[in-house]
Amino acid sequence: MSLIRVASLVLVGLCSVVTTASAQPTPSLLSPTNIFAPVSTPAQTIHGLSLFVLGVTAVIFLVVFSLLVYAIVRYRNRTDDNAEPPQVYGSSQVELAWTVIPVLVVVALFMASARVIATIQKTARPANAIDVVAIGHQFWWEYRYPGLKVVTANELHVPVSDPANPTPTFITLLSADMDHSFWVPRLAGKTDLIPNRKNETWIDPHETGLFLGQCAQYCGTQHAKMLLRVYVQPRAEFDQWIQEQQQLADTNEAVSEGRHIFESTACINCHTVAGTPANGTFGPDLTHLMSRDTIAAGVAENTPANLRQWILNPDAIKPGARMPAMGLGQHEVEAVAAYLETLR
Repeated sequence: MSLIRVASLVLVGLCSVVTTASAQPTPSLLSPTNIFAPVSTPAQTIHGLSLFVLGVTAVIFLVVFSLLVYAIVRYRNRTDDNAEPPQVYGSSQVELAWTVIPVLVVVALFMASARVIATIQKTARPANAIDVVAIGHQFWWEYRYPGLKVVTANELHVPVSDPANPTPTFITLLSADMDHSFWVPRLAGKTDLIPNRKNETWIDPHETGLFLGQCAQYCGTQHAKMLLRVYVQPRAEFDQWIQEQQQLADTNEAVSEGRHIFESTACINCHTVAGTPANGTFGPDLTHLMSRDTIAAGVAENTPANLRQWILNPDAIKPGARMPAMGLGQHEVEAVAAYLETLR
């Protein structure tokens, strides 16, 4: 009976998953990575496919579970049964069934998956679409808006898409070093970034808000902290953000010492600050650093204390980070931080 009890618990768990998937969750309780709460057309299409696959596998489970329970009950050991049961050495009907049925199930799942993939990949690009180039680095994200002349890092901003007037965002995916993967569960499926290969994905968020994602391809010791943040904004807010990002950095004379230290160290070899000699591309563009909510690819909030700790010793926030400790003294750290805090 213990086997039946275990199987019953598994069945209850499966039923609860199906119920959760089919129910409409309360928006305030939604996880920002809940795959059962899609808010973009690609994610909705994948969500429908996942429910179909879950339904097929649930039917298979119920059939196998029922046969298992029947066999346990029907052929259980009895005290008055000492005879050897009939020995069957082959059955064409059974062998045909366990060959044909799985093949049909696999073909059905394959066709459904192929249809979803083709539908997402062959979507026409409207004239008003937003173009973004996402470049995966160890271990951060670079975002370039070619038509808008904006470069930012780790925090992707896109406009909300009105179903009556769709404004999708098409994302070209490139890798600067090794395999990465762009995955924001509520907006789209996982798409890999492969060196020397261009992949593409697209999203058309129907709701505003912050949606979180993750690099879903192991890319080194900081893979787990290569986070994604997508800000979906009303069109007016998005346009305002674009205008602010297109401005040159504000170089306040009061922090000239920090700027001098920044420009006279190896910082400028890795980072870019528009309007200054800093034009490195190995690290994130810092032109509008303080307009971002986080640093270190979403690992820490962008606060004065965290910023100073990040300059002083990046490993204290993100062990194994590619950014080295520059060996600055406390006074120099304060000066550089004061300078960076003007980059809005």
